Amino acid sequence: MPHMSETTIPLFPLHAVLFPEGALPLRIFESRYLDMISECLRTECGFGVCLIREGSEVGPAAKAYEVGTLSRISYWHKRKDGLLGVTAVGEQRFRILDQEVRTNQVTVARVALIENEPAAALPEKHQPLADFLREIMAQLGPPHTTRPQRLDDAGWVGGRLCELLPLPLSQKQYLLQLSDPLERLDRLAEMLRELAIRR
Repeated sequence: MPHMSETTIPLFPLHAVLFPEGALPLRIFESRYLDMISECLRTECGFGVCLIREGSEVGPAAKAYEVGTLSRISYWHKRKDGLLGVTAVGEQRFRILDQEVRTNQVTVARVALIENEPAAALPEKHQPLADFLREIMAQLGPPHTTRPQRLDDAGWVGGRLCELLPLPLSQKQYLLQLSDPLERLDRLAEMLRELAIRR
């Protein structure tokens, strides 16, 4: 069992799954999350991106899956529409130990950080997955194109495919919770065959 350290972070429940080293552009408009992002910028702390299990992104605090990804703000700007644009970069997975919803409906959780997976070379059998990812990323703009690419790293390739492919969110969450990058690639290859995306 990997060693885990604990910390307390605010949670940002979303209809999205973020993996370590992934980039997630966000539009912030709710006052509670504007306050949260401002606090994170002021204190240089991170926040947890979690997939919503029950509820919505607006209104009362949503219930989230217990495994999410600690992220930090790499870039922010005031958008032309007056909203705050933020790019969050995933750092490390975590498991929620306990949580409380504050009066402003921001959820703060005590979490156990999960050690990042060790680098693993991309197996030759999964080279088509890396080639497919290269094709996808060639069609994208920032922030995806401004991040370093490691198409020979099994964990990096798997994480980016999980984020970018049109898989059901429940499947993305399942893949996030796997601890072996090679097993994640195996599962992804099966899912792609079912979707008939691979050629």
